Amino acid sequence: MSTIRELLVELTGTAEYADQVGDDVDLAASGIDSGDLVRLVLLVEQRLGVEITAEDMEGLRTIADYERFVAGHSAAGATGVVGASGGA
Repeated sequence: MSTIRELLVELTGTAEYADQVGDDVDLAASGIDSGDLVRLVLLVEQRLGVEITAEDMEGLRTIADYERFVAGHSAAGATGVVGASGGA
């Protein structure tokens, strides 16, 4: 199970996010309210160390969106650190 799915299950207490909600299903349409979406963002920031701005949140609608965002920002951070070290 992906990290985003694990966070959704933890947040909602609903096991359906583990395997029944597709990667490309709009989370709001699947029953998550706006408060839970904000809490999901906070969990992602705390647990995964990825900053999500209000502007970023507008594009995060599905599990796949969150996974791509986290992967992209984690990779960018790692690349930036390696690039900075390599250039020094």
